[in-house]
Amino acid sequence: MTILPNLKKDLKALTRPEKIEIFKQFFKTGKGEYGEGDQFLGLKTAETASVVKKYYNLGYSDLAKLLKSKIHEERMAAVGILVNRFLKSDISGKKTVFDFYLKNYRGINNWDLVDISAPKIVGGYLYLSGEPRAFLYDFARSGNLWKRRIAMMATFYFIREKDYRDALKITQILLKDREDLIHKATGWMLREIGNRDLAVEESFLKKHYKIMPRTMLRYAIEKFPETKRQRYLKGLI
Repeated sequence: MTILPNLKKDLKALTRPEKIEIFKQFFKTGKGEYGEGDQFLGLKTAETASVVKKYYNLGYSDLAKLLKSKIHEERMAAVGILVNRFLKSDISGKKTVFDFYLKNYRGINNWDLVDISAPKIVGGYLYLSGEPRAFLYDFARSGNLWKRRIAMMATFYFIREKDYRDALKITQILLKDREDLIHKATGWMLREIGNRDLAVEESFLKKHYKIMPRTMLRYAIEKFPETKRQRYLKGLI
């Protein structure tokens, strides 16, 4: 007998009605916005995580059903289970999670779901397995916002290992992206590179900062000394 109904029941029991409208606005669920149609229970991340702990053994068929849910916290629960399973698995088990993730990426369709999972599952598997990363570039060129963000955020794992090549190449692909969520992700990853090797970040910035979307640049130089930050913002580098 599936335990999926129990998971859904436990999540629903924690519903906080007073937070639902706030979440809808925060995650841009209005018509034409990136989170259009997303529904919420109003749970804190920690509350969803507390339920997830009881259901780490949920089967993949049920995880696929969760990722098709219109309720954000149900998809978040699926992502939490996948991340935990990935971290606790050997390389064979990690591949199973990775393959499932890519097959069901359509359910990873808001920035928080991408950001907690893509670095660990996609970036982690590619780095640890040594498998080709070419599909990340296909994702980066996709018309799907979430595939592009997955591609960018997957490189966070590489960056932590001081492997910056793919992050820089994918950032270059995304320099003229129209979506603010991509500007933020790329600028964030450039900043993370700079936290580890400022010379690498600045070498990239000096070539491209004048054509970067403003948000991307601001994220990238957020930790710079104010004088240097202003010089970048004024195009004086």
